[in-house]
Parts: sequence; structure tokens; C-alpha cells
Amino acid sequence: MKSISPKLDHPTLRLLTKCKNIETFKQAHAQTITTGLILHTYPISRILLLSSTLSTLSYTLTIFNQITNPTIFLYNTLISYLTQKDHMEIALSLYDQIHANPNLKPNNYTYPSLFKSLGAHQWFEHGRSLHAHVLKFLDPPYDNFVQASLLNFYSRCGRVDVARYFFDQIRKPDLATWNSILSAYARNFDHFDGNTSSSMEVLKLFDQMQRSLVEPNEVTLVALITACAELGSLGQGFWAHVYVIRNGFSLNRFIGTALISLYANSGCLEFARKVFDEMPYRDKFCFNAMIRGLAIHGHGDEALDLFDMMRRAGFLPDDVTILAVMSACAHVGLVDEGRRYFESMTSVYGLEPKLEHYCCLVDLLGRAGLVEEAKERVLTIPMKGNAILWRSLLGAARVHGNLEIAEISLSKLIELEPDTSGNYVLLSNMYACLNRWDDVRRLRKLMRESGVDKTPGMSWVEVGGAMHEFVMGDTCHPRAKDIYVKLEEMNGKLREFGHQSRISEVMFDIEEEEKGDALSYHSERLAIAFALVASDDNDDSCGTIRVMKNLRVCVDCHDSIKILSLVYEREIVVRDRARFHHFRKGACSCMDYW
Repeated sequence: MKSISPKLDHPTLRLLTKCKNIETFKQAHAQTITTGLILHTYPISRILLLSSTLSTLSYTLTIFNQITNPTIFLYNTLISYLTQKDHMEIALSLYDQIHANPNLKPNNYTYPSLFKSLGAHQWFEHGRSLHAHVLKFLDPPYDNFVQASLLNFYSRCGRVDVARYFFDQIRKPDLATWNSILSAYARNFDHFDGNTSSSMEVLKLFDQMQRSLVEPNEVTLVALITACAELGSLGQGFWAHVYVIRNGFSLNRFIGTALISLYANSGCLEFARKVFDEMPYRDKFCFNAMIRGLAIHGHGDEALDLFDMMRRAGFLPDDVTILAVMSACAHVGLVDEGRRYFESMTSVYGLEPKLEHYCCLVDLLGRAGLVEEAKERVLTIPMKGNAILWRSLLGAARVHGNLEIAEISLSKLIELEPDTSGNYVLLSNMYACLNRWDDVRRLRKLMRESGVDKTPGMSWVEVGGAMHEFVMGDTCHPRAKDIYVKLEEMNGKLREFGHQSRISEVMFDIEEEEKGDALSYHSERLAIAFALVASDDNDDSCGTIRVMKNLRVCVDCHDSIKILSLVYEREIVVRDRARFHHFRKGACSCMDYW
């Protein structure tokens, strides 16, 4: 094979560009043979690519196997094509052929397409071995192209830390590289887990990207909007939405779905529905996002109506759809409907229920007080139960006072998650409600001996476009003095309305007055106090206060916030780890069912 290419305007090469079917292609192929063009690298590369488009893969491989001494360029060309068409095994076999040929050596164009395909399949061990080959065979081992492909591979395999390492080594990342690292963090999001670090990192990286004068595209904006959705950062999300409009991006299903999630996760359900209704084209994922949004806000009937609309539009539900619909039923107590949708997975849609669906079913039954039926479901599911399943049962047993099932659930949870404090706390609160303080102390001792620390309650509130974080009893905020003055004012108004703290919500055996104080310092109350302080500063006494919390809101805080929404004449929206609560005029949208 000659590496020197003939003139690019050779008549036969021009003929190749005009081939539209296999017959004309074979004629052009025959001319490359008779003219000797077949002996040159560039013409044969065009032959390979055209044959793959106009004929079968076996035909293309037959042509390749007839080449005498193919160059690394030809190997790279065919490997790139094969990975694009998801023929990963054949691409790897060609890579092995390169190593078997003493006259060939892989170069920096060999690896990127392989890494891209391995990342898509999440073949982590294969990729690590290939990474070792990069270090062994390339000198120098990295250029921007190879680093970017490694970044993308590790991000798709969930190794965001390694992806970030490679990103930091690239001196002037281009748009594709920025999108790779942003998408890496976006894939690392976990709904309602209280871990906001990935979302915050996306916002920081986007700020750096803007300062580097790299213009974002649709992929960038979807990652940014998704990060804002996870954080509940409405101000940043508004900015991104305005950017979409001003720069002429279409409201397609990718950007539209991200915006629906943003507004739903920020407590602005009406904006989410407006985006949904204005989308010129909707797919299954748009419907799923909107149904989920309605579900977590407690709009069960609307969610079910939208599900019917989705089916009438010709979209078949997937397992995500059914999970969202079941969740909608669980949040408003539609037990019979929830059971029916669960059963329809196999009987109507041919879907196999996953563990998440059984968890949702147990939650549905448990919330409605059907704790014994929920336990039977847990004991008879056709797969090994996980911690979420048993925690749902424990939560239901706690709410409905079934101590026997609660103790069984905790014993299972300690086996599955010995280091998770929330499991101990749920049962401990049950003991506290029954004034069984010896059992509370026993659990506390077990936690200490097992090295388990209580997960601190954390809340976030957005004020002036910035997110402010609080933990229980927090004194680190720059406005801490003002916050605690406001908190005392809030407590005074609660007392005026006759509110008495539900001291059973405190798991420690301490004096009654101290129990009430502990409850008043919960993180969501500090966040609300700061939002009120900031409103006083800006003469803004009517804006909605939006709080995100990493744990389930306790009953005492729930009761207190209802009163505060009436006292201060403010809508207060709280997103806990399970759902949204919209507090208005002394009532909550959940109707005290959560």
C-alpha cells in the first residue's frame, strides 16, 4: 500500500463522489483497480467508507482484507466507522491486528473512537486496559484529542473524578470538551439526595466557560438547565431560559424536557406546564418529566389525566412513566388506581416491574395505612429487596404506629445499610413517641458502637440569585445574628397562634423546653428566617420563599410552616426528599398526607 495520495481531482475520485447505489459503486471500484488508484491510501479509504454506506459490512471487510499492507490510516478509518455503527467487537479485533503487525503502531487517531464506543457501552475494564496502551504506545501519551476522549470515557462510566483530572490537563478546552465535563457532572445527579456538589460544579464550570469566551450550544444548555433543576436554582434557570430564547435555540424535546424539570423542581409547576404546552413536538420523555412534576407536587389527578393524554397521543409508557404515575397515586392516596397501574405493567404494556416499582407500591400501601399488606408485598417480591424498599416499610410503620413491623424493618436495614443514620432515627422517633427512652438510648448506643453519625438536616434557599445553605443550629451564616432575631419573632408568633411543639419529633431524652428549642432550630426554619430577613431589607413582602431540604420535613416543622405562611402572608414552597409542599394561608398542598 502506497501512502502517497494521487491528485484529489482525479476523474475516478470524482466518479466515486457521485455513486448513489451499489452498481455505480462497483463500476467506480473497478476503475480504481485498473488505474492503480487502489494502491494508494486515500482512494481505498474512500472505497471502504462508500462500500460501508452502499453495501453490507461483510462486503467492506472483504475489501479491507484484500489490501496488501494496509496503513494505520486505513485501520483508523475502518475502526472509526465500526465504532460509529456499534460494531465494537470487530473494531477491537482490528485493533488487535495492528498490534500483531510489526510494521504498524497505533497513533493518537486510533484511540478516540474506541474510547467513545467503550464509554457508550460502559465497558470500564476494557477501557482501563486501552488507557494503559495509550501510556505504553503513544509518545507523548496525550494530546487534546486523546485527553478529551478519555474524559468522555470515564465520565460515561461514572468516574467523574478521573474525567475531571483529564479536563484540568487540557489547556484550551473546546466546546466539545466543555460539554463532556458538564455532561459528566450532569449524569452524576441524584434526585433529592441532598448532595448538591455535582450541580454546583456545573454552575462553576459554566461560569469558567463563559469567561473563556466559548459559546455554549444546545448540549451545554441542557446540562446547565438540568443542574439548575437539581439545585432548585430558579434564578440561574431563568437566565438559561432567557438565553435559549434570545439566541434562537428551538424549544425542542431536549431543552423542553430540561426546562420542565427545572420549573417542576423549583416549585413553579405552572411554568413547567406552560413550557410543556408550548412545545411544538413532544416525546415520551417530555411527558415523563411533566407527569413526574405533577406527581411530586401532589397533583395526582392531573398526572393521571396527562398519562391518558400521552397514550392518546400514541406514546407507549415505559417503566419511568409507570413509576411516575404510581408515585402520583401514592402522594394523594389513590390506592386502587396505583395497584391497577402496577398490574398493568405486565398485563397491558409487557413491562417487567423493577425494584423501584415494588418500592413505590409499598410506599403507596404504607401511606394509606395498609402496613400489613405492604409487608406481605415486601416479603413476596421476586427479587432481593434493597434498603429503599425496607425504608419505605419502616416509614409506613412509623407513621401508623406499627412497632413490630418497624423493628423488623430496621433489623433488615442494619444488614443492608449499617452506616445510614436515618434508619435508626425513624425507629428512635417511634420509641420517643411512646416515651420508651431506654430504647432510644439503646439505639443511640448502637449507632455510636457502629460508628454511625446522624445525617444533619440541610436546607437551601435562593435569595438574590445566590444559594444559601443552612444546617440545624447553624451559626456560620454572615447574617446569623439577624436570622436568630427573626427566628425568635417567628417562634413568638407561633405561640400566639397556640402552636405547641411536637416534642416527640426530637429523639433525645432531654428536658421538654429544650426539645422545643431543638425543633425551632431545624434547618428549614433557619432558611425561612433568612428569606424573611432578606425580604425586610428589600421591602419585598410578597415573593414566594422556596426552600430545598435533604431530609423529609418533620411533622412539627410542617405544622409550623403552615402557620408562618398565614402569619407572614407568604407562599412558602418546601421541597423535601419525597415531594413538594406548597404552604399558603395556613394550609399545605399535601393536605397533611405525606
